[in-house]
Amino acid sequence: MTTYDLVTMGRVGVDLYPHQHDVPLEVVTTFERFLGGSAANVSVAAARHGLRVALISRVGHDAFGRFVRSELLRLDVDTEYVTPVDDPTPTPLTFSEIYRPDHFPLVFYRYPTAPDLMIEPESVPLDVVRDARAFWATGTGLSQEPSRSAHHAAWDARGRRPWTILDLDYRPSFWPSPEAAAEQLGQALPKVTAVVGTVEECTLVTGHTDPTDAAEALMGHGLELVVVKKGEQGVLASSAEGLLELPGFPTEVVNGLGSSDAFGGALVHGLLSGWDLRRVLTFAGIARSIVASRLEASTAMPTSPEVDHLLDDEGLQDEFS
Repeated sequence: MTTYDLVTMGRVGVDLYPHQHDVPLEVVTTFERFLGGSAANVSVAAARHGLRVALISRVGHDAFGRFVRSELLRLDVDTEYVTPVDDPTPTPLTFSEIYRPDHFPLVFYRYPTAPDLMIEPESVPLDVVRDARAFWATGTGLSQEPSRSAHHAAWDARGRRPWTILDLDYRPSFWPSPEAAAEQLGQALPKVTAVVGTVEECTLVTGHTDPTDAAEALMGHGLELVVVKKGEQGVLASSAEGLLELPGFPTEVVNGLGSSDAFGGALVHGLLSGWDLRRVLTFAGIARSIVASRLEASTAMPTSPEVDHLLDDEGLQDEFS
């Protein structure tokens, strides 16, 4: 049985990005198709840094499902655990609008459900999850059954080994209410060792609007690491070593979608490499800025040499030599 550096679990689908920017969807005439979904993007991002990665998810028994599986394989992600559903539920589509520099609305076609929310507990390869060096799951997977139970089965099998990471990934349209999302995400905290989220997501779970207070509240659940993403303002992290806050990296934003997933894949790479937290977050922040400067998400994920090149340009590489 293969032992993976990273196993991810959750959302996968097809992203359709418009060629016409700063206009609403009803005006757009042409789109470009890419592999999408947060868990899929993190998988690709980590694979670009040389990690052996597998994704646990489901797709429709349709052309887009076949595209997703073939594109994952092309981008070096193992698809053994990405299986088609047995009913007509289609592979989800996500349309975006692009209003630079910081407004990227999404329209999700996932009704009444999506295949990635149809993962069943008995289908989860528990040994694979348990033995992976890192396991990454997203909050979206907790929004419906049977996916919710499948995620808890995976966490129970893993037994809170490092690194067991929860990306809060709160998408309001997937949940009946913010309170329901906060409840389910809160129940996951005792089963993971690290949490990654935006300021808004961390506020949802903790009730604290201040990033430092939110990070400290999350650490109170026995976590090893909390990473609070603050957009252009950078990142704040809390660990046993204390608080660390780093600024963002200036970039000319083309499309902000997928940049957080680039951060996630690079974060896992740094953690598994044994780097100190400052180096991990700096590396991940550069990866994030690279993807924000490109239209696509999955196929925009940078390699380690690309990130290192920008670290050199920023004069930061010597700090980690």
